[in-house]
Amino acid sequence: MKKATLQLDTLACPSCVLKIEKAVKALDGVNNDSVHVLFNASKVRLDFDDSKVTVEDIQNSITKMGYEVKKTQVKDL
Repeated sequence: MKKATLQLDTLACPSCVLKIEKAVKALDGVNNDSVHVLFNASKVRLDFDDSKVTVEDIQNSITKMGYEVKKTQVKDL
């Protein structure tokens, strides 16, 4: 398992939080209970199983919705 923090470009509205959470939680290998989108900080924090999903998969799911991932940090749990 790994922990990721993704810094996004500024989130425009609170509904963006819900869209991003839904998309990330839909990925196989993401611990749904760990997904937190921080509106004011424009960050996504989550835990994921790197044998099932890559950080690139997570980034792609966010960028496909039109949000820019500016920086990503990944740590082992």
